[in-house]
Amino acid sequence: MLVIRCWPDPVLRRVCAPVGGQDVSKLAADMLATMYAAPGRGLAAPQVGEAIRLFVMDVAWKDGAPEPWVFVDPEVVGVSDEVATREEGCLSIPGIVAGVTRPARVTVRWTGPDGRAREEAFDGFAAACVQHEMDHLDGIVTFDRVDATTRARLLAEYAP
Repeated sequence: MLVIRCWPDPVLRRVCAPVGGQDVSKLAADMLATMYAAPGRGLAAPQVGEAIRLFVMDVAWKDGAPEPWVFVDPEVVGVSDEVATREEGCLSIPGIVAGVTRPARVTVRWTGPDGRAREEAFDGFAAACVQHEMDHLDGIVTFDRVDATTRARLLAEYAP
């Protein structure tokens, strides 16, 4: 198991470096195991102290069979005009849930752990999860996605 870094750990504010050609398969496997044990649905590399552009996700496992995804050097290549507000939690900010408004559909291009290029569109909860994890790669956390009043309330409630 990896240690999940909690806010306000400085690594959560770093813009992550590209993975490039390095082998991250062991790190990705460890991240998935850590995510399932937490239990969460997504986990980005900076959340475990690695400032690289890598995240894992499985939005299905709590309701059925596991469907793990590994995103290496992901980039958003398209978003819908339609938006949706969903309640989001974060393993790095335990106990805090906030309504976050994001595009309802997002298309992402990334490399899989096998080195193959991938591109796929996500909607619903999966779209929110992908965007939440992408935020981590850019040093953005849930507190940054809410208005000032909500942020102040959530920060006052948060007890690391």
